[in-house]
Amino acid sequence: MNFDKLVESIIKEAMERGEFDNLPGKGKPIDLSAYFDTPEDLRLAYSVLKNAGMTSREVELLREIAELKQIRAAARDEKKKRELHTAIEKKQIEFSLMMERQRRQRRQK
Repeated sequence: MNFDKLVESIIKEAMERGEFDNLPGKGKPIDLSAYFDTPEDLRLAYSVLKNAGMTSREVELLREIAELKQIRAAARDEKKKRELHTAIEKKQIEFSLMMERQRRQRRQK
């Protein structure tokens, strides 16, 4: 049996046992914006780190920004919304600066 068929049979058996039935995010679109916001040459490294439970500051910033946006969308108090908007802007600036620093370092190589 070749490797592809072996993997396919293992996945099929797991599906029959229902091991994929209650995965988080089931039925929801996958948000790949953080993936595509990451520079192409760093994506694999970040994916490996993320799967190992270790994330970079850039990835953490993207996660924090997304969380703050959700909280802001649910907020009813205008003062709180403005505070959240300011916090989001600060994190976006920090992220942009980090990305620009990385782009400049790559150009120098």
